[in-house]
Amino acid sequence: MNNSRRDFIKKASLLGTSMYVGANAFSAASYRRIIGANDRINIGVIGFSDRHKGAHAPSFLAAYKELNFDIIAVSDIWKLRREEGANFWKQQLAHDIKPCVNNEELYAMKDVDAVFVSTADFQHAMHAIEAVRAGKDAYVEKPLAETMEDARAVLKAVADSKKIVQIGSQRRSGINYFAANDFIKSGKFGDIVMVELTWNVNQPGRWRRPELVARLREEDTDWKRFLLNRPYEPFNPRHYLEYRLFWPYSSGIPGQWLCHQIDTVHWFTGLSHPRSVAVNGGNYVWKDGRENADTFTAVFDYGPFDDLTKGFQVLFKSRQTNSGVLNGEEVKEIYYSNGGTLNLDTNKITAVGGLTEQYASVMGMQANLLPEMSLSDVRVGTAANTGGDPVTMAHVRNWMECVRHRREPNAPVIAGYNHSIAVMMANAAYRTGEKVTFDDQKQEVIAGGKVFKY
Repeated sequence: MNNSRRDFIKKASLLGTSMYVGANAFSAASYRRIIGANDRINIGVIGFSDRHKGAHAPSFLAAYKELNFDIIAVSDIWKLRREEGANFWKQQLAHDIKPCVNNEELYAMKDVDAVFVSTADFQHAMHAIEAVRAGKDAYVEKPLAETMEDARAVLKAVADSKKIVQIGSQRRSGINYFAANDFIKSGKFGDIVMVELTWNVNQPGRWRRPELVARLREEDTDWKRFLLNRPYEPFNPRHYLEYRLFWPYSSGIPGQWLCHQIDTVHWFTGLSHPRSVAVNGGNYVWKDGRENADTFTAVFDYGPFDDLTKGFQVLFKSRQTNSGVLNGEEVKEIYYSNGGTLNLDTNKITAVGGLTEQYASVMGMQANLLPEMSLSDVRVGTAANTGGDPVTMAHVRNWMECVRHRREPNAPVIAGYNHSIAVMMANAAYRTGEKVTFDDQKQEVIAGGKVFKY
């Protein structure tokens, strides 16, 4: 583990730099000497959402002076959000911000180099396609896509464009996750035999926006543009603002939380998607008109895909009705091998559950117990806006650095494509009650022997 420890220390140091080099680290004169004003990278905002204000904004502000970035425009089809966004960034950056009534107006601005995309879940893929076809790099929130049609389209568009696209799967910029990935890939953890993923909250107001719903008027927005490629329906302010509660605008729990945690499984193992999934759940407590589940349990089967790959299960469980801990949130990611446990809640590797001498000797085997080690003290939280956390800050900074230096970011588009497959498989299993598989040749989700369509 000597090399892994050195890498870990190096990454921790880099993360520390991104955390503590703030907006006032350089004077205006000194940072102009480092990077010329003509090299400034100008950002546009696609969707002035809570996520953008609470997560992207503080992360951007921690690095923009050092890296010579600026924000010059906000596009939002709702007049209220558009004006709020322009005023917010004007206060932060002390210069005028162009409010754009739609993305076409923003992309007509020749000075825009890249964009933040934080719109409704079902819009991410289409807005990413618009961005790269307009010649812009993009930071695109998760889930990347909620249908395979959208997923295939965005994967191709980004590949064809060769633009820098970072998916908002911020665990891929966490130093503890880097350390876990290194340890598992080194072979010292052993074969994964089980993964348990948990994401619980007790928040009846999660994804509800009653005050905003009351303020939204159809004449102040563009309802048809909001729907994009979803079936037409009459104007519905709840679907517009509380989209995470309604399919086909969001799968809810899978698209919001499963996508984060299943992405680490793909990252650590190199596997691109589950072989199958079975799901149970429902809307058991919050009877507020929502259509998506408030309780969701999925069991994924990963392999074996071939003679060289041993299989394992992933259990994902999530409820919005009981958090399970005193501070109001609970998120756990626990990896098991025959030798012990890697716990990304405690950030420790231990021999817990490993094969002991008592039971190994009966079969003429040797005990198999992992050494106790710590990964890091950095932990990803479950609060609605975790923008102040060091992992999100590092993830946004990684994208900004990659835009400047033309490198692949920590969470490239293929990572988003792969988490989208797992999300769609889980969503299909929940909605059909079928055990769902994936057709590699057709790149389609299969439920009940048929391609799943919303």
